[in-house]
Amino acid sequence: MLPVQLIRKKRDGGALDDAELRQFVEWVTTASIPDYQIAAMLMAVFFRGMDDRELATWADAMTRSGDVIDLSSIPRAKIDKHSTGGVGDKISIPLAPAVAACGVAVPMVSGRGLGHTGGTLDKLESIPGFRVDLPVERFRELVGELGVCLIGQTARIAPADKKLYALRDVTGTVESLPLIASSIMSKKLAEGIDGLVIDCKVGAGAFMKTIERARQLCALMRTIATRAGKTITCVLTDMEAPIGRTIGNALEIRESIEVLKGGGPVDTRELTHVLGAEMLVLGGAARDPAEGVAKIEKALSDGSALEVFRKVVAAQGGDPRVCDSPGSVLPKPRSRDELGLTPGRIVAIDSELLGIAALVLGAGRRTAEDKIDPSAGLVVDAYLGEVIEAGGPPSVMLQHSLPAGDSRLAEARAMIERAFVIQPADQPAPAHLAGKSSRILEVLR
Repeated sequence: MLPVQLIRKKRDGGALDDAELRQFVEWVTTASIPDYQIAAMLMAVFFRGMDDRELATWADAMTRSGDVIDLSSIPRAKIDKHSTGGVGDKISIPLAPAVAACGVAVPMVSGRGLGHTGGTLDKLESIPGFRVDLPVERFRELVGELGVCLIGQTARIAPADKKLYALRDVTGTVESLPLIASSIMSKKLAEGIDGLVIDCKVGAGAFMKTIERARQLCALMRTIATRAGKTITCVLTDMEAPIGRTIGNALEIRESIEVLKGGGPVDTRELTHVLGAEMLVLGGAARDPAEGVAKIEKALSDGSALEVFRKVVAAQGGDPRVCDSPGSVLPKPRSRDELGLTPGRIVAIDSELLGIAALVLGAGRRTAEDKIDPSAGLVVDAYLGEVIEAGGPPSVMLQHSLPAGDSRLAEARAMIERAFVIQPADQPAPAHLAGKSSRILEVLR
C-alpha cells in the first residue's frame, strides 16, 4: 500500500476502506510520509469529502493515534462541551465548575486562541500561576476529586490531529467540514467522555457563517459520536455580536467570575445556563433542560459553582484569591483609552473586527508563536439595539500596554469604529433586531 495510491483513489472520488484510512493516519502520526503527501490527501478530502463510514473510521484512527484517557473509575457521568469559537467566548470558565457542582464530571481539554477568536487556555493563564500543561495522570486525579479539570492538548492526546491541523492551516483546507468534524471529535473522544455538548457558533463573527453550514457540521459530528457510542447535543448559537461585555483574557476572567457569583451580562449567563442544562441532561443529572437550567442557576447563585472554581484554580497552581478580588490578582494594563461612538442606535456589530482589534492591542496572536498580553482587550458598553446618547459615557474602553503613539493603537481604534453600524435613534429599529433577546438559535438533540 503506497500513499500515492490512496491519494489518487480519494482524488478520483473513491471511498477509502477502513484499513486504508487507518494506515494513512498511522503514517501521519509516525511521520512516515512527507508533508506534501499529507497535504495532497487533505486537498483530496476537501474536494471529494468522506462518506459516513469513512469519516467515523478516520476520526477513530485520529482518536487512537495517542492516548485515550480512561476515566472509567470515576463514578459520575463525564460530559464535556466544545465551542467552535467566538469573540468574547468565555463560557467554558463559568460553565465547567457549575456543571461539576451539579454532579456531572467535566474533563475539558481546551485550545488556545488564534486569529480573531480567543482561547480558554489563554484566559485561564491570565490567572497568575495557573497551569494548563498538567500530565494526563494529574488530569484524571482532578476530574475524580473536583469533578473538573481544564488542560490543553498534550503530545499524547490525538497527535495525528495536531499534525493535520497545522497543515490544514497552511494549505487552504481549514473550511472542510469533514476535517473540522474529525479534528474536534478526535480530541474530545480521547478525553474519555460519555457525552458532548457542541456550542456551534453561527454568524459574521463565527467560522460557520450560515445556519445551514452549522447544521451540516453538527450532522457530521453526530455521525462520529454515534458510531463511537457517545451521546451528543448540538446547540446553534448567535455570533452576530460579541459575547458579554469584554474581549481579552484577564477581562474575560473577571466577567466569568461575575457569572460564577450569579451576575454578569445577560447573554453570558444565558449561554452558561442553556449549555450547562444540556450537559446535565446528557449526564443524567436533570430530567429535562428546564430542570437543568434551574440546577445551573442555583449552583451559580448559592456559591457552589464558585467554590468548585476556587478549588480548580488552587489545584492547577493559580491564585485562588482571584475568586474574591480579581482586580488585586489579575494583570493590569499600562493604559486605558476611551472611545466614544457616534450617537444613535446600534443596528449591527462586526464581531470579527472587534476580535482583531483586541488582537492588535495584544490580546491575541496572529501566529502560534506570538506572545499574548493577558491584560489587553476591550470593554464594550455598546450592544445590538442599544441607543448611544450624545454626551453619554464612552462606549468602548481599550486596555493595552503599547507605547504612546504606537501605530497599532490607531489601527485598533479605526477597526472598532468600523465595527459598529449606527443609525439615527429617531428612526424605527430594523426588523432584524426584533426578537434578538436570545443567543440560542436551535438545539439539535
